[in-house]
Amino acid sequence: MDKLPKIGLPILFLGIILVILIAKSTVTIDSGEAGVLYKTFAGGVVTDELPLDEGFHVVAPWNKVFVYEVRQQSLEEKMQVLSSNGLEIKLDASIWFQPLYNELGSLHKERGENYIQRVLQPAVRSAARAVVGRYDPEQLYASKRETIQREIFEETELLLQGQYVQINQVLVRDVSLPPTIKDAIERKLRQEQESLEYEFRLTKASQEAERQRIDAEGKARANKILDASLTDMVLREKGIQATVELAQSPNAKVVVIGSGDGGMPLILGNN
Repeated sequence: MDKLPKIGLPILFLGIILVILIAKSTVTIDSGEAGVLYKTFAGGVVTDELPLDEGFHVVAPWNKVFVYEVRQQSLEEKMQVLSSNGLEIKLDASIWFQPLYNELGSLHKERGENYIQRVLQPAVRSAARAVVGRYDPEQLYASKRETIQREIFEETELLLQGQYVQINQVLVRDVSLPPTIKDAIERKLRQEQESLEYEFRLTKASQEAERQRIDAEGKARANKILDASLTDMVLREKGIQATVELAQSPNAKVVVIGSGDGGMPLILGNN
């Protein structure tokens, strides 16, 4: 009976060691993540194999696994950059990105776990400074936001070549100008709008005047043609025709007395 505790203690000790070894030899990769294997006695970071995928994995207890998020992530950046004329512009942007899955080992080996601060942020800030520096404040305020987004994306993409990071989109949420510059631009835009409205009214008035002139000329030409065609014979014939039609009407009683000027009959009475 005295020997049982002496035998049980080593077994218990070995059991504890075994549990620790098993715990250190297993790793679970969550959804949207991947693991980079580090082999302590076999060359360090594994770069010639795909990273460990989602799920349960068994590794040697002396090795390590570094877990990275590989789905799309968002980086929020608030930057102060200079316009083409040296004015300070505040730029608020979101950058959608993710590490390249197949290059995750190289990213870990060459850039490290804090690759966002080492690689991505400097690239985005450099691209933003370069792009905004091409435009004056009025262009930035009025109509260039989509252009700025596209150009920052393209510039950042160039800077990230060979850095094992993929940029998916750049969204410029806000472009803030100094208050005095913003007020001056707004006044100028209002004046330009008022000028365009005035020019539009002048154009419409000119078009209406031209329409009336053309209409008057048309009527004048029509009257001239009509006057030239109304000879005495034509007028007499029209009068006779009208008299005949009126005399034949069942609703009219006609009395003809003598004749009027030009030989036309006078018609009196009409019920």
